[in-house]
Amino acid sequence: MSLAFNRQKRNAAWLATGLLLATAGLLLLGVSVGSTGLDSVLAMQRDPQALQIIREIRLPRTVGAWLAGALLGLAGAVAQGLFRNPLADPYLLGSASGASLGVALAMVLFGVSPMATEWLARIGLTGAAFTGAVLAVLLTLLLAKGVQHTLRLLLAGVIVGVVLGAMTSLLLLLNPDIMQSMQSFMLGSTGFVGWTACAMRCGVFFATQVASWMMSHALDGLALGEATAHSLGLPLPQMRAGLVAVLALATGTAVAQTGLIAFVGLAAPHLVRSVVKTTHGRLIVLSSLTGAVLLTAADILARGLISPQELPVGVLTAVLGGSYLLWLMHRNTGRGGGL
Repeated sequence: MSLAFNRQKRNAAWLATGLLLATAGLLLLGVSVGSTGLDSVLAMQRDPQALQIIREIRLPRTVGAWLAGALLGLAGAVAQGLFRNPLADPYLLGSASGASLGVALAMVLFGVSPMATEWLARIGLTGAAFTGAVLAVLLTLLLAKGVQHTLRLLLAGVIVGVVLGAMTSLLLLLNPDIMQSMQSFMLGSTGFVGWTACAMRCGVFFATQVASWMMSHALDGLALGEATAHSLGLPLPQMRAGLVAVLALATGTAVAQTGLIAFVGLAAPHLVRSVVKTTHGRLIVLSSLTGAVLLTAADILARGLISPQELPVGVLTAVLGGSYLLWLMHRNTGRGGGL
């Protein structure tokens, strides 16, 4: 058993090293790709205007994409461990529908009254998305009567997601003028990320990473079954509440300015588990790095594939992530296993 444990640690270390090296390469590539395609960073450094484009647009966008992917990867690992379901994703508690409804309401109210405009201008669409995501999670917790029953929490999240999604659709039907702007949010984009958003995401990422690491032994216990977790003396209600808070904060921060990015939070933990079998503490860290690499690579592809035009990054992650999960299901079905 000691040999297997050491091998797991070694494999996890190698995977983390590879992901960090990929991060360094993608950051360099990210500042080189723009609307004109691939540029030479060394050549751009001689041009003050080009250097300003790197500092103020490309670099914060690349760093913001990395942080958003890291938050989604972390949230995906927490969600799958908390619900003991490999198909769980960060949006399971209704945060995606809440964020969409918050943005739609903000867009509708912008033209209603001067007071609404002044208030919304202060918090912005980013604040509206974050507020909507957090309120949706709180509504889910209210309907589920807390976090004691995982199945009730899961069902409440599905119901809240459907109802809030229907309300967003109704707003779009009644206000077709916001349809195009909402489409940009719902398809996902990293084009509006600045240094302020990067700083906020960085702080939330480190806070949620530390909190989830400290509670990871609860996820290890839940993986053995609820009865076993209780027999180990784990304070499950308090730890579930803490993990739900981590999940809501990480997801809300990720989608607030980037929009709805599909499949990153779902696929990242699967990719890690396909390479190394490890405890949830390491799984959360590795899933964060994997999600960060996935979204940064997708963002660079979205910028460069059909430049000077740009693909919505959420569409690209959905196609790539969905294709990977379909292949994984096909492979495991052939072996007689599940996802």
